[in-house]
Amino acid sequence: MAIIYKKTYKFAVKSALYITFFSTGLVGVLTYLFFTFSILFCLVFALSIGFFSFFVIQYRVERFIYQKVKKIYDDVSLLESSTFRNQPITTDMATLTLEVKKFATDKKLEIETLKVREEYRREFLGNVSHELKTPLFTVQGYLSTLLDGAMNDKTIRKKYLERAEKGVERLIYIVQDLDMITKLEIGDLNLEIAKFDIVKLIQNVFDLLEMKASKKDILLMFDMKYNKPIMVVGDQEKIQQVVMNLIVNSIKYGKLKGSTEVSIENLTDDKVIVRITDNGEGIEKRNIPRLFERFYRVDKSGARTEGGSGLGLSIVKHIIEAHNEKIYVNSKFGIGSEFSFTLEKASKSGK
Repeated sequence: MAIIYKKTYKFAVKSALYITFFSTGLVGVLTYLFFTFSILFCLVFALSIGFFSFFVIQYRVERFIYQKVKKIYDDVSLLESSTFRNQPITTDMATLTLEVKKFATDKKLEIETLKVREEYRREFLGNVSHELKTPLFTVQGYLSTLLDGAMNDKTIRKKYLERAEKGVERLIYIVQDLDMITKLEIGDLNLEIAKFDIVKLIQNVFDLLEMKASKKDILLMFDMKYNKPIMVVGDQEKIQQVVMNLIVNSIKYGKLKGSTEVSIENLTDDKVIVRITDNGEGIEKRNIPRLFERFYRVDKSGARTEGGSGLGLSIVKHIIEAHNEKIYVNSKFGIGSEFSFTLEKASKSGK
């Protein structure tokens, strides 16, 4: 730490004035009682004692406080993350108090953040373990049954191998999603930014998910007829994954004979907002802040029977944020949910 410190003269000035006033008053009284009183003498004496007192007090106090304060700085700066390393040493007690208080507050916040992260890490590892354990045990169970003698029955062999294959596919799906989130978080997944028609993209997703929606008799539709293309800027493949994940989610938690409606609106001169609205079961308010966490499921029991990796919404959030855009959630339990996200208009982008 560089030996640079902020000086303060307030203490020395006040102390010197006190000594000066006292000494001058005392000399004035003594000269009046025992000698001839002289204002000039008192003035010269006051200036002399004042300057002398100031420099002595300033030097002594400064050295004393500096030694004590420097030890505090040295002790505190043992923490690598301390901001004290880049701060000049101050002998101003008020400034020092504020700095130490700020330091203590920052450290408390860091500790609280570390506790939250540790809790999140434990929960995340537990969720990963649970998500991987289910398909692994499923595959192991079917293969063990076949090895124990069921392999000789062609019908059972085919059925069990098909079920084991589905378990493996689910494992691959989870690992691929985890890999994508990791790449998005570290910025290792390059986005291929280009212009595309968001209306056509959503229609393509409708076509891909038509059969899935029909199983629950859910209607996929636009809120109105879009006669002209709406050109936006982004990674078309990744935005399609966003739309697909959100619509799959609305189907998964939608009610029988329900609907999923998509609208595209102008948000500003440079932005559009895509809204995906359903009339499904909705989300309780307490669950909304955690919706985009990895593996977080609103329905802890039934949701797993619907399949999926539990990473869909987390991927959605990371993709949208990678585009420097925003995603929003509005939901009422028992009524339905609306997920919306913004995209840049191509006409204003210059691309």
